[in-house]
Amino acid sequence: MLFARFSLIAAACLMAPLVLHAKSPFEGRWNFNIETPGGNRASWLGITEKDGQLEVMYQPTGGNVYQLKDVKVEGGKLILQIGAASATRPAMTWELEARDGQLVGVQKRGDSSTPLTGMRAPALDRPEPRNWSRPQPIFNGKNLTGWEPVGDPSKSFWTVKDGLLVNEKLGANLKSTGKYQDFKLHFEVMLPEHTNSGFYLRGRYELQLECCDSQAPPERRHASIYGRIAPVNAPGPKKDQWDVFDVTLFGRTLTVVQNGVTIIDRRELEGITGGALDANEAEPGPFLIQGDHAGGVKFRNITVSLPRK
Repeated sequence: MLFARFSLIAAACLMAPLVLHAKSPFEGRWNFNIETPGGNRASWLGITEKDGQLEVMYQPTGGNVYQLKDVKVEGGKLILQIGAASATRPAMTWELEARDGQLVGVQKRGDSSTPLTGMRAPALDRPEPRNWSRPQPIFNGKNLTGWEPVGDPSKSFWTVKDGLLVNEKLGANLKSTGKYQDFKLHFEVMLPEHTNSGFYLRGRYELQLECCDSQAPPERRHASIYGRIAPVNAPGPKKDQWDVFDVTLFGRTLTVVQNGVTIIDRRELEGITGGALDANEAEPGPFLIQGDHAGGVKFRNITVSLPRK
């Protein structure tokens, strides 16, 4: 009997570290589609555990990803302070539970609440295609066939002039009617001074476009994946000159070449960026061009190559 008790105690001691270091059910990357009065909005959480504490990166529906400072786990719930109270608005919090492989909960701000469901982000771990099709134009240089405004068409100022795709003034965003999964994208863009735009891949990952002297951090400047990936040795943008981009995306692996210089080399896209159309990362998505930040941006020679089957 004494030997049996000793064996049970020894077994419990061996198992204790496993229990103490069990992986938190909140860990991982999570995608959220949030229904609002203005339509669907996309958000993201990246949660890791370090030294027994959860570190939470938060991608709001707009702007850049950042680390949350006020993170608590109480009664099996993950409680996040998303926004502090101000003179005009109450604080915003998320309360989430891990349930059936999802994060389920509610967003609270004052007396209002919004249901939340976070889906675990897909790995998208697939090999690079061996062969690609010949580049095909997705802008014909004559009209907006293959493209449509996002939201109210009366607020769209996209047009075609002299074979160029032009946003005449600040207004609606523009998206392709076609949807794409893995691709090689080519486009050329001309930016006036003090212009901010962006070219979204799959409608979820913004390639930042701006001119010219940004004071933002490198991961939020021209040719970055906004808030996510800073370009390396990127040629600086010059107003009213053509900037040439070649983008290869398969799964989460991204390469960007600007004016013949590889500025992002096989980097992983960890998650969506602000302004994403949705958080359905496993699905094909359109190309989206920002028109709601500034006017005067011009594009030409927009083509796409797809994997050969």
